[in-house]
Amino acid sequence: MHTKSIISFTLVALAQQALARPHCKSPANGKAIYMISNEQKNAVLALPIGKNGLFTPGTATLTETGGAGMSGVDGDAGKPAGPDALFSQSSVTIAGNNLFAVNPGSNTVSMFAISRQDPTKLTLVGKPVAVPAEFPVTVAASEQNKLVCVGSSGAVAGVSCSKFSAQGIEEMDDLRVFDIGQTTPPVGPKGTVSHVFFSEDESTVFTTVKGDPAKNKTGFLAAFPVGPSDCDSGASVSQDGMRSTPAGTVVLFGSSTIPGSDNLFVTDASFGGAVLTNGERSDEAASKAFSVKAKSAVDGQSATCWVAISPATKTAFVTDVGVNRLVEMSLEDASIKKVIDLSANGDPGLIDLRAAGHLVYALSPGNGTTPPAVTVVSAVTKKQVQHLQLEGINFGKNAQGMALLM
Repeated sequence: MHTKSIISFTLVALAQQALARPHCKSPANGKAIYMISNEQKNAVLALPIGKNGLFTPGTATLTETGGAGMSGVDGDAGKPAGPDALFSQSSVTIAGNNLFAVNPGSNTVSMFAISRQDPTKLTLVGKPVAVPAEFPVTVAASEQNKLVCVGSSGAVAGVSCSKFSAQGIEEMDDLRVFDIGQTTPPVGPKGTVSHVFFSEDESTVFTTVKGDPAKNKTGFLAAFPVGPSDCDSGASVSQDGMRSTPAGTVVLFGSSTIPGSDNLFVTDASFGGAVLTNGERSDEAASKAFSVKAKSAVDGQSATCWVAISPATKTAFVTDVGVNRLVEMSLEDASIKKVIDLSANGDPGLIDLRAAGHLVYALSPGNGTTPPAVTVVSAVTKKQVQHLQLEGINFGKNAQGMALLM
């Protein structure tokens, strides 16, 4: 089902004109971004991106996933969490011309085909597929291996994977169980599954899991190797993996592979951001433990939780649900390069984000009073160039995730 709704937006006129000019040898801009509403009838919100990297005036498109959303429980307030309803990064992802979205309230994952003519037109492929766990919150997909993996954070927690094709997602495999002692919905954000993602060469599936010292639960980074299946029917993800708890990390959250490197950039809600390294990286990557190469504390943070790497600046940008700013950090030593204050636009804070071209796109779900919005920032000039408010649609503080189509 598709519904159209007008969205309000504000532009910085001079910045828009500057962005419209050609940039020699600059990285390519994206075509659209996607987020999930995470409402009772879960839906994917698609926003088209113009040739200059900015959102075009007009309409947004909501496409129902066929599944249900659900929010976790805020451990401090004891009520449904929101914003940051899922305590995770990457509740929606893209592989090739397919989009995948989790349905936390129905324990399923949905697959869509993205129209090549109109990137906001999504077609559900088959039916949502059951996940053998509870409260799925994060999804990763590999176009190279035709694999999709889902991380779940409820009373039955862990990672499950499956093959996918033009016909849809096959039955998910056995759960790689994480004993995190949670409920459904989970009480968080501590002690929950954070982020499932593939290594840059797509040979390993990683998962970050937050610790909860008060409950004697240690956070970790899990790694599962990808290899040929036993029946020679394509790739599969091993049931056996390696867990690392890099010294000095406590609440591992969002992550990104560092291009051209085997290192990872991770956020940790207890202090800020870190670069993790696997010094003996090899074809048996999942058997090697990761350690902290460098880390930095982000002063004044509420909780630094999400990260995207800009291809233009080759730096990481991190966000905080309680502080409306982007913090730029080095991929070499995690040092802070720039703090971009966005408080003037009125948003309470930012969660999921993506980067393309020389721009960074970040979601603020709002807080039920403040409307949701997407802020666009130039990674080069460190200035806001667009603030797009999302009003008049069933999309608000429960929203999560961001995927970007190139």
